[in-house]
Amino acid sequence: MRRIGLVVNPIAGMGGRVGLKGTDGKVDEARERGAEPRAPDRAREALDALSERADGVEILAAGAAMGADEARAAGFDPVVVTDPGSETDAADTREAVREFVERGTDLVLFAGGDGTAVDVANVLDERQSDTPMLGIPAGVKVYSSVFAVTPADAGRIAATFDATADREINDIDEDAYRGGDVETELRAVRPVPVADEMQSSKQLGGGTVEALAEGFAADIDAGVTYVLGPGSTVGAVKAELGFDGSPLGVDVWRDGELLVRDATESEILDVLGEESVIVVSPIGGQGFIFGRGNDQISPPVIRQSAVEVVASRAKLDTTGVLRVDTGDRALDEYLRGWRKVRVGRVEQRMMQVQ
Repeated sequence: MRRIGLVVNPIAGMGGRVGLKGTDGKVDEARERGAEPRAPDRAREALDALSERADGVEILAAGAAMGADEARAAGFDPVVVTDPGSETDAADTREAVREFVERGTDLVLFAGGDGTAVDVANVLDERQSDTPMLGIPAGVKVYSSVFAVTPADAGRIAATFDATADREINDIDEDAYRGGDVETELRAVRPVPVADEMQSSKQLGGGTVEALAEGFAADIDAGVTYVLGPGSTVGAVKAELGFDGSPLGVDVWRDGELLVRDATESEILDVLGEESVIVVSPIGGQGFIFGRGNDQISPPVIRQSAVEVVASRAKLDTTGVLRVDTGDRALDEYLRGWRKVRVGRVEQRMMQVQ
């Protein structure tokens, strides 16, 4: 039996139609402007679609308007796990998700926007749970790729999915958004059902190769060995770190010192530290991050290191997917999946590695 935990943020999306561009801290003003709750209806659409395919599905729900009411209206007999008051907030969402984890749910299905997605993801992360999450789009801001395209799609996916993949949760500063600026931030990466009806990630704003290099240099950690691959994008990182790297080779750097320029595999292995990070950029048009032009970064090097991928936005737009061909099938399989790519000072994009 599939156990689905349902939580609805009943105030999500109320600010949109009344021109507030979000509801965070604006609930009273939204109501004064005549805003009506939107999320319960969106949740009901999803649950109606779920009920059509609900053989073997058990619903655990937050109480009253946070899920139980909508579940009953759709014909379910939910197990109610919390008892929120009439005025709900993010703490109520987090409490419900904690209960879902404790009771062993197979999916957290939530109705809301990016703020609700962050609340759900944070609890799953703090509990170190691998439970997947799926969003019913109901907020003003829906920048994250954990949402289905429509509420009905969410219901169908919840009932039928059989695989998950990591996808990102983004949120924006609502005050800046109301002022006309979109300031996005990657807040979490969580497993989400795989389906064609999932929303794509909205592209995060801003970002140049120069800003990317500056941001990377600002995040350098002491004592970490950096294995920097070839290419102009990683070359900008090398320049920001203060050395003239090998344009077509692999350089190794740690704590302000260039350890090896144009290194071989054995030279790289000789200087790897207790913590090492490989920095690579995909080949434009092909998408390879390993196995083309950087064979010095071999499977033994990769197995002893973390991997950070950097790229210009334009390169990713024309690449589509990332690829690996290390010659080690088990390693290639390990590297496949969804990966964050730094595209600006702080901006990141999720890309699939095939």
